[in-house]
Amino acid sequence: MKKQNRSLGERIIHAVSFEVIALAICAPTAAWLMDKPLFQMGALAIMLSTVAMLWNMIYNAGFDKFFLPGRPRGFILRVGHALGFEGGFILIGLPLAAWMLQISLLEALMVEIGFFLFFLPYTIIFNACYDWLRARRLRHVTER
Repeated sequence: MKKQNRSLGERIIHAVSFEVIALAICAPTAAWLMDKPLFQMGALAIMLSTVAMLWNMIYNAGFDKFFLPGRPRGFILRVGHALGFEGGFILIGLPLAAWMLQISLLEALMVEIGFFLFFLPYTIIFNACYDWLRARRLRHVTER
């Protein structure tokens, strides 16, 4: 199968759509669960989202070098993809969460674990759906 490179524009669309949907779910849920103001959790979510979008583009560009777009990506590979992304992001997000919420690193780790438990299945489902929609769009374009 011919390699289908992802453009910078497509990477931006992928990252932004991933984060917008996640923000709409996470900020109000985290504010409610942690009994924190929505503004504070929203600010943290936007900060982490911005960092995550940059990390997403960097991580996925590297992932695509090893696992070419356009080739089947099974469930096990998607689980590995999500674990790698989330593991790297915990290292980046931990000090940010502690600073923005004015909590200890241990408390921030608990927050990060909560986000991880949401984002692991969310990442797998989002990327599987994105790949399916992308393949469908590419088939439609090549059939014209």
